[in-house]
Amino acid sequence: MVTDAGIPLQDKPFVTVGGGIGSFVMADYLRIAGGLPTSDIQVVSNLSHPWQTYEHLATASQIALDNRIRSDAASRPDNIWGFPSYAVSEAIRKRTIKPLMQVLVEPVFADFYTPRLRAVLESIDREARRIRYWDMLERGDVELVRRRVGGGYFVVHADRRAAEPVFRAVRCRDVHLAVGYTGLQFLPELQEFRERMNDFHHVVNAYEDHEHVYQALRLKPRTVLVRGGGIVASRVVERLIRERVERGTRTQIVHVLRTYVAGKHGKHAWARRRGQDGFAYQGFNYPKSVWGGQLKAEMRRLDADARSEVYREIGGTTTAWRREWQRQMRLARSQGWYRVLNGTFEDLKPDGDGLEARLRVADGGLSIRADFVIDCTGLNADVTEHQVLGDLLQRGGARMNGLGRLDVDRAFAVRGADSGMGKLYATGAATLGGPFPGVDTFLGLQIAAQEVVDDVARRGHCRRMGPMSSFAGWLRWATGREI
Repeated sequence: MVTDAGIPLQDKPFVTVGGGIGSFVMADYLRIAGGLPTSDIQVVSNLSHPWQTYEHLATASQIALDNRIRSDAASRPDNIWGFPSYAVSEAIRKRTIKPLMQVLVEPVFADFYTPRLRAVLESIDREARRIRYWDMLERGDVELVRRRVGGGYFVVHADRRAAEPVFRAVRCRDVHLAVGYTGLQFLPELQEFRERMNDFHHVVNAYEDHEHVYQALRLKPRTVLVRGGGIVASRVVERLIRERVERGTRTQIVHVLRTYVAGKHGKHAWARRRGQDGFAYQGFNYPKSVWGGQLKAEMRRLDADARSEVYREIGGTTTAWRREWQRQMRLARSQGWYRVLNGTFEDLKPDGDGLEARLRVADGGLSIRADFVIDCTGLNADVTEHQVLGDLLQRGGARMNGLGRLDVDRAFAVRGADSGMGKLYATGAATLGGPFPGVDTFLGLQIAAQEVVDDVARRGHCRRMGPMSSFAGWLRWATGREI
């Protein structure tokens, strides 16, 4: 079929689809731990560099390059060993022990240490150059991943940078999917309003570039409705507060929370999260034991039903408790220009040069006039809406787990999608609900890549890293030697 379609064909043993940080981490592990040459690996992506999407989402959601992200010191996508941590690197670079002292006393006497976005992106850039990432990159939009008669897979992609798309195919043994999220997620009422009114100015998603909102707030007093209670919502609220405090805007902030958290909550007394003023607080996406403690071991032992129950217990929307942000919030509440409503959107319609939002709250309906709505409810993780994943679910033997994502085993192989001697692996957000919870994090992507490479080694297609080769590899990393 590929030949009859006139599609040029090339052979590569291992193909990773996506080209974001998940693909970069996989290529890093294959090059260092697996010992594969660049000629054996192909990254198929429409991205020019692996941090492109992450940087866009971070900066659009109000994390500037010199702001700190929600990731701990040892989660280094550029360093498979995790040592030295970001805290150690920052201490050496700035010649100060402050980052080390913060790690020592966190989180009781200080906030969790987290790295700055700029340091993360620069370190990924250095490592990408060291492993010759761009020698492995093939630009294109992946159209299909299909099993091949005789084993292995075809990956069909199209380069659309020219006027006419150029289709190519890769014949491979193994495929790795790290495609991230399907797209932005909107509340249905907000999405319907945008499409019906063709208004992408007054109703925006926090992950979109919405700098025009903050610029408009500087011109005259306005009201902003913020929807969502996670880390992105807290960053947006922080930006709105800074605009008022530092630039003298007279913005009124109305924060709409579907679930209002007033205090500690959780099924077990020993595992309760703190909560206050509507927010559920947790340092990272999940308890830290999911990445290497008892919770990680427990999730591997559980059957699908029991695992789904634990996911419901430890999941949910959370944000990090940060001392400076708490001080800002106390100021905003005390002066009366920030308020929280526990409710949901029912309708949204234009009102002059602004909006009228109809909300459903505890004691009935409520109408609020606003100038802008910022939707911080997140990204769309529906795997059926992704072109490649949806096709695999329909025609490639893949199936969904209890949380509606791709069903993978402990080695992150997609169940039901094997093809002879070949395997289809998936990591990242598309695999949430499997034996490992922290998939959509830097450290989660690294743990998953390690499991995949170990499985490829067990199958005899790459080497297995031992103590001596690991130490030698770390020395090459520390001295910046290209591999």
